[in-house]
Amino acid sequence: MEVYLDNSATTRVLPEVAELITKIMCEDYGNPSSLHMKGVQAEQYLRYARETMARLLKVNEKEIIFTSGGTESDNMALTGCAFAGSRRGKHIITTQIEHPAVLKTCAYLESEGFRVTYLPVNAWGQISLDDLRRAMTPETILVSIMYVNNEIGSIQPIELAGAMIKQINPYTLFHVDAVQGFGKARIYPKRMGIDLMSVSGHKIHGPKGIGVLYIGEKVKIRPILYGGGQQMNLRSGTDNVPGAAGMAKAAELLYAHYDSDISNLYQYKKYFMENVRRIEGVRINGLLPGKPDGEGTAPHIVSVSVPGVRSEVLLHALEDSRIYVSAGSACAARKPQPSATLKAIGVEKPLLESTIRFSFSVYTTKEELDYTLREMYGKIPMLRKYQRR
Repeated sequence: MEVYLDNSATTRVLPEVAELITKIMCEDYGNPSSLHMKGVQAEQYLRYARETMARLLKVNEKEIIFTSGGTESDNMALTGCAFAGSRRGKHIITTQIEHPAVLKTCAYLESEGFRVTYLPVNAWGQISLDDLRRAMTPETILVSIMYVNNEIGSIQPIELAGAMIKQINPYTLFHVDAVQGFGKARIYPKRMGIDLMSVSGHKIHGPKGIGVLYIGEKVKIRPILYGGGQQMNLRSGTDNVPGAAGMAKAAELLYAHYDSDISNLYQYKKYFMENVRRIEGVRINGLLPGKPDGEGTAPHIVSVSVPGVRSEVLLHALEDSRIYVSAGSACAARKPQPSATLKAIGVEKPLLESTIRFSFSVYTTKEELDYTLREMYGKIPMLRKYQRR
């Protein structure tokens, strides 16, 4: 049996999505900027993609910009708004547990003269709204907070944060990295006070190399790519028609079965956590106090610390059984270093290098989880004995 439990890193493309992408790439392959019929056909796919994403987010079509993925969306949101709003102030607020696409962009902006406040999180990975309130100043031009943490599955109080930000300073922009949240929660930017929001296609059973940045119509932002002026002069470059259409198709299919899929994911998460706790010393990270079943966290992510076994050792031991998991965020998986998220929530040093992330999808089955648990029951005691030597 092959078991893929690394869906926070990337997901398997839905068959309907692959079929649509293939058709566009092999048959309807025109450039949407061309005036002939092939170009018109391509433009129709692009229109479908923009209409679909706008409908699912309940926003206007002109507020949807297609990018190359979550990283570009985050970069565009932060740098584009920071430089566009620098006359009003140079203060930015984010959190200590953001994706590197946000944290490293903030580090770059600091080198350009901006001041960044990094909000701490509690033991279950959530910010304090009081900390956010205290951090706000008249110079704060942008706040960036992720919806779902990609390592432990914590969910931030986005709607409350959005309301607070606008109450304190209606000119402060609010960006949300929803790469792990879109498809796992119903997110409506306009209702939640969100001015900009990042989404990625390959996290929702769509293709790689495509993403969306929602930009509210009143937001002033500078482009980070210049060229032919596509997408209302905000993101130049030949439109990725198969990517955009494929992402929209994946999103459409996911939300068509949203309630049942999310219910199943939570059931699998609860089942997996109940049974993985049978392993001596195991700790599950990011759970809310008094809610061991995972309520209030993302339905698809389980972070497990296994004392006495290094992450990469357990990862490869499971790989030998054709079980694929992650030792942390895929963006840094080949650059071993302690997880900033785990450090921020207070995980002890010995456990920082003994944590594995399991992440589920609509393809996950109970049989796969049972097989994974059996392999863990057998391998972990053996690995602990070996490492103690």
